[in-house]
Amino acid sequence: MTAVASTRQRLIDAAIALFIRHSFAGTSLQMIADELGFTKAAIYHHFRTREQLLAAVLEPIFDELRTIVGDAEARRTPHARAEAMLSGYVALAVRNRPLVAVLAADPSVATALQEHPNWRELIDRQLRLLADVDAGPAGQIKAAMVFAGIAGAVGPMWANDDDDALYQHLVNAGRRTLGLRTPRRTTNPGKEHTP
Repeated sequence: MTAVASTRQRLIDAAIALFIRHSFAGTSLQMIADELGFTKAAIYHHFRTREQLLAAVLEPIFDELRTIVGDAEARRTPHARAEAMLSGYVALAVRNRPLVAVLAADPSVATALQEHPNWRELIDRQLRLLADVDAGPAGQIKAAMVFAGIAGAVGPMWANDDDDALYQHLVNAGRRTLGLRTPRRTTNPGKEHTP
């Protein structure tokens, strides 16, 4: 890793730690500079705005989410698509617990997501995959509840829960909310992607 890439990664890691402690809205570029003993000018060399830094933090998660959504969209039925989306998203959320919980609860992140056309489109696709199980407003409300519930349940209140148990509880709760039946063979697709 080059010195520039290493510095960039240190900035991203510090930003994640501060977002978790103070929220995205509550974290300034100056706070990140202070955390690392950098000048603000050193940060500007890599990121001109907090939003650019947020994009760097979110991009790996959105890359994985694109794969999950693509896999789910390739399934034949609305129920199979919803099951793949639900289980894939839960695995992603459990692996990235503190970050998902903090960012999902931060209104300024929601605004940034809606302003980024590629992210907004991906979020719309993921919501549709769950909402299509029950067409109309009821399906949309259930989908929103499932995603919000997952984000809330991976937060600090459940930090000591075992990942596998939390995964299973979240998938089961999501299935009940969406009206999905438990598949004959239950697996954790996130395990396949865990390094």
